[in-house]
This record gives sequence, structure tokens and C-alpha cells, in this order.
Amino acid sequence: MDSILVKGNGPLNGQIPIAGAKNACLTLMPAALLSEEPLTLTNAPRLSDIQTMTQLLQSLGAEVTALQDGQVQALSGHGVNSTHADYDIVRKMRASNLVLGPLLARFGEAEVSLPGGCAIGARPMDLHIHGLEAMGAEIELKDGYLHAKATGGLKGAEIELAFASVGATENIVMAATLAKGTTVLKNAAREPEIVDLCDCLRRMGAQIEGDGSPAIVIQGVDRLNGATHPVVTDRIELGTYMLAPAICGGEVERLGGRISLLEAFCEKLDAVGISVEETEKGLKVARKNGRLKAVDVTTEPFPGFPTDLQAQMMALLCTAEGTSVLEEKIFENRFMHAPELTRMGAGIEVHGGTATVHGEERLKGAPVMATDLRASVSLILAGLAAEGETIVNRVYHLDRGYEQVVRKFSGVGAHIERIKG
Repeated sequence: MDSILVKGNGPLNGQIPIAGAKNACLTLMPAALLSEEPLTLTNAPRLSDIQTMTQLLQSLGAEVTALQDGQVQALSGHGVNSTHADYDIVRKMRASNLVLGPLLARFGEAEVSLPGGCAIGARPMDLHIHGLEAMGAEIELKDGYLHAKATGGLKGAEIELAFASVGATENIVMAATLAKGTTVLKNAAREPEIVDLCDCLRRMGAQIEGDGSPAIVIQGVDRLNGATHPVVTDRIELGTYMLAPAICGGEVERLGGRISLLEAFCEKLDAVGISVEETEKGLKVARKNGRLKAVDVTTEPFPGFPTDLQAQMMALLCTAEGTSVLEEKIFENRFMHAPELTRMGAGIEVHGGTATVHGEERLKGAPVMATDLRASVSLILAGLAAEGETIVNRVYHLDRGYEQVVRKFSGVGAHIERIKG
């Protein structure tokens, strides 16, 4: 198994290009199942999760071709000949469940295995099922598969989500585009990835209003057309790389970034002592004077502080002056990186969904193990600011969500290399 070797070596300077959003691309790809015509996605990230979604769509009979070194994905749902999403593919990645809504809407049936992904909390499918049942689907769980049928097609409905789930919002919105009548989805997720999906569906001929707000209204249409759509900037990759100069010092510009994608996160950086400035090309981040200050963080649905930046923020706060409290409200079991940071000399106590971080002057390099996707990059960030060498093991998690990490960090002066295992 590969590992990554990081040496702490002072300030970083330069530019880092930010990829298209993994979580947007993984919901845009299944949208191709809604139409007979081709869907072309530009600015696609090159990640193993995208390969997994490609495999899944191909297993259903869809065509998926990667062009321009994977930065363009050309898809077509014309040849779909199966509505069975197999466990062997679905178990690798949670977003596989996003084929459920589109298959049900266009073909009136779907069999989708319960999903996998990083082992962070329960992440139930109840909200997806509740929404689709309200639209007239009959769904039962049998042998680890959701068996869904919509005899006579889906019908518009008023649905209120118990929690603003991103995945449930995406599945219901996609299904509603081809349902008969109007669907009103209340307490919908408001993430930029949702708005990006709705932009793409509108390009395909869907009638959708209110995305980005808690109430989305979808007027069903008879069919959707093909389209070309650029994937929105990855705000989590953006936030991750914003933390590199914050932890190490220096000044780094992230190309393609903008503050509106990460307002709550930028506010916390300001409070810690980091300046964030919008430029023509993106976002410039630099440390203000002196040691960073401790700050409390609570993860919340968008527009709050993203759970997917909590591990990276914890790495930053390990060397801040004072005591910080991080409260995780989205996923249980999402502090698995804390014991690894402790191995590097961090002062962290975890009680349930709360982690208390006592800032230390410096961390020390150590061999550590990545437990999930965001944890793996938080350990790299910590290593960049630590004395000596840090070896991060199990970096296959990293390949699911960050393309060319070594190249991007090295490009701004970090000492980092991948060791083939």
C-alpha cells in the first residue's frame, strides 16, 4: 500500500489550481440516466470515485467516455438496459445511491444495493425512500437491496425532509424532473453542489426553481434533452489548500476559488488570524502576524461550516494559541483522525461529538494512518507544519477525493513525496 512522506519545511508560496467538485460530479453523472441524449461534463475531477461511478453507469448500459485526460466526461443514457445497481460496485462509494431517483423516474423501477463509502456514521437512506414513496414509488428492502417500483410513473408531491440531506435532495430533485405534476421539496439542502445539479438539469430542459433556498419547486416534464455543463469548483479541495499557508506561513493563491463557496469557513480563518482575499483568478490566503488564535467550530449544513473541512481545521488548531472546541453535528464517528494527530504531539480530547484541542507550539513528525478521505489530508497538513518527517499510511483514501495532491503541494514548495508500497 502506498504512503506519503511529508517533511515540515517552512512557508509555502505560489498558485494551486482547484479541480471541479467531486460531490457535484458524482451527482451530475447519474443525471445522464434521465435522458436518451448525451450529457457532457467539463472541468471534471480525476479521482477514483469518478471511476467507480463510471463503472456503475456502464454496468447499467450507459456509455461513459473520459476525454482530455479525464477532465471531460461524455455520457449517454441511450443504451441503458439494466436497472440493477450491483452491491460489488455500490459498496465502494456512497454516491452510488444517486442512480435510484433517475432510474425510477425514467424506467419506473430500480434495484439499488445499500451504499458504502467512508465509515463515518450511519448515513441512512430513509429520507431518500420517504421522498420517493411520497411520489408514488413502492420501495422494499430485500437482501440488502432497495427494490423500487413506480407503476404508472412518479407523481409530483409535497415533501418535507426531516434533515437537509444533500443526497436525498439530489435523488428527489432528479426523480421529480420526469414526474407528472409539481413537486415541492421543503427543508432541501442548499449546498453549491445542489445548485450546480439544478443548473445542469435546467440545461437539459428541466423546470426547477428555488435551488439554493430551503424550498425547491420542480415542474415535471415529459423528457429531458442532452447538454454540456461545467462542474462547479470543489469547495472542499479549495478549503483544504487554503489551510496550507495558514498552517505553514507564506502566501498561496487558489485558482478558481471564490469566497461565496465557503463564507462560514472564511469567517473562521479570519478569527484565527488568516487573511483571505479575492483576486481576479481566485483566492489569496496568507497568515497575519504572530501565532494563530484558538477558535470554536460547529459543523452544520451549508451555509454553515462544512463537516468535510472539520479534520483539516483540527490540524490547523493543533498549533493555535489557546483551547478550541470542535462540535461535529453532521456525522457521528468523525474524529478518527484525532488519535493520529495526538501521535504527532497534539493535545486533543474527544467526548462523543465534541473534540477539545489544546494548542501546542509545534507538532512532531510521526508515522500515522489515514482513516478516511478528509482525515488523510489533515495528516498531510499537520505534517507540513511538524518538526521532522511524517509518514501517512493507507493513502488510498486520498485518491478518492484529491487529484494530484503531491504535485499541488510540491508546486508551492512543500516537501512531499509518494512512496509506492
